[in-house]
Amino acid sequence: MKAKNLVLIGMPGVGKSTLGLLLAKKLGMDFVDTDILIQVNWGKTLQQIINNSDYLTLRDYEQQVLLNLDCTNKVIATGGSAVYSDAGMTHLQTNGKVVFLDLAFGQLSERVVDYHSRGIAHHPNQSFAELFAERKTLYQQYADVIIDCNNLSIDQCLDQIIEKTATI
Repeated sequence: MKAKNLVLIGMPGVGKSTLGLLLAKKLGMDFVDTDILIQVNWGKTLQQIINNSDYLTLRDYEQQVLLNLDCTNKVIATGGSAVYSDAGMTHLQTNGKVVFLDLAFGQLSERVVDYHSRGIAHHPNQSFAELFAERKTLYQQYADVIIDCNNLSIDQCLDQIIEKTATI
């Protein structure tokens, strides 16, 4: 694999953290979850950050974490809203390949049953469907590789990621 880092992007519930950890193990790389970095750096859960301020503060914290990442040979699972930070995504692209984990809205909505309490950075009046429509274009814009996760097992997703990133 030529890429120094593999950066996973996609909607909440698609499996970035789960697949990222398994991918890192399979490839012998380290794993970084930017949502966890936010929580550790600010001493609060993502939902507490939103409750104590607002979703834009969470997006700002996420951008700070992305811009401060200085790593190689890592699988990086980003928060779903990482794509709102052009500076953060550009920084990640300089030292890695960005993999968009794509999953149909129906499957995502079955997985994300706690939309309003999960710590997802969204406008208070925005539905999950509206957020999905807004973000999908951004995910496609930043992706070096798109993995269609629909109807794939975890192992099949891992194999697709490895196969499609081996040549870039």
